[in-house]
Amino acid sequence: MKKSFRPVQLAILFLILSAIVFIYYCVNMPGETMSSPLLPLTDVQKDLSKQLQEHVNQLAGEIGERHYGEPKAYNDAANYIAVNFQTTGLVPYEEALGDKLQFKNIIAEHYGTSLPDEVIVVGAHYDTVWMSPGADDNASGVAVLIEMARRLKTMQLARTIRFVAFANEEQPYFFTENMGSLFHAKRSSERGDSITAMLSLEMLGYFSNESGSQSYPSPLSWFYPDKANFIAFVSNLKTHKLLKKSIAIFRESQSFPSEGLTAPVALIRDVRRSDQAAFWRYNYPAFMVTDTAAHRNYAYHNARDVPESLDYDAMARITTGLISVLVSLAEEE
Repeated sequence: MKKSFRPVQLAILFLILSAIVFIYYCVNMPGETMSSPLLPLTDVQKDLSKQLQEHVNQLAGEIGERHYGEPKAYNDAANYIAVNFQTTGLVPYEEALGDKLQFKNIIAEHYGTSLPDEVIVVGAHYDTVWMSPGADDNASGVAVLIEMARRLKTMQLARTIRFVAFANEEQPYFFTENMGSLFHAKRSSERGDSITAMLSLEMLGYFSNESGSQSYPSPLSWFYPDKANFIAFVSNLKTHKLLKKSIAIFRESQSFPSEGLTAPVALIRDVRRSDQAAFWRYNYPAFMVTDTAAHRNYAYHNARDVPESLDYDAMARITTGLISVLVSLAEEE
């Protein structure tokens, strides 16, 4: 006698198949991550590695903790970023926020040619938590931000690229009105800015080839490698097209391991823990580029987050790949 499925069994089967399709949608990325040995650095990347290290040494070594409890250091960091934006040939300006306008985002814009009103925001927060010099979190992101601005300055691009060093990403200001990126996203929305993409540079300097060096929020460990030797592209579901396009460009242009995830924020809360989440609130497409922070870096939010712990050659490779992403996004029709 032929056995038929009962309604309950069909419902369970449907749920299982739906879950498989949804997971595939979230974790499947175009192109292939690099698995072969890294190619030697180019001369340009060798110079870039030295420049990135210099920025991190200045921010995390010379200046140190950068937050509201250390106002002089916080201001010194902002000035350092502004001066370096200026040396690229851009004209930096401040966006003041806070009850007494005591905090500031530092902004420099590379104006587009044919589509100047369409804006790509590239941002990195420059503050730290207390008791941490913040080399990876997030002098690494700021260093890459500065060098991207420097190397793109001579290019004629259709869209405007807005480079922003954000204040107050860390607690106690995270997702409050005094968070620099949330303030900027809100102002952008109120002005009606046409932001076509936002890239959040969040911890880009710590890597390891040891097995077991990488962890994940459950259940992502089923789908990703256990070696912390890759850079991650992470977005919410609404930004999946932009993220997949961007990681495809990165993989095509740069030989460095990469992984991607478009995630349901309600289920994987860790994906909202940086400045891209501020832009999601105002319905802008945004994603984070990250070394995954506490999921690999033992120095996360503590005194061991020092310049000597970072891999500047890897950062140089990532920077050149992200420049290719930006150029493509700024030029696409």
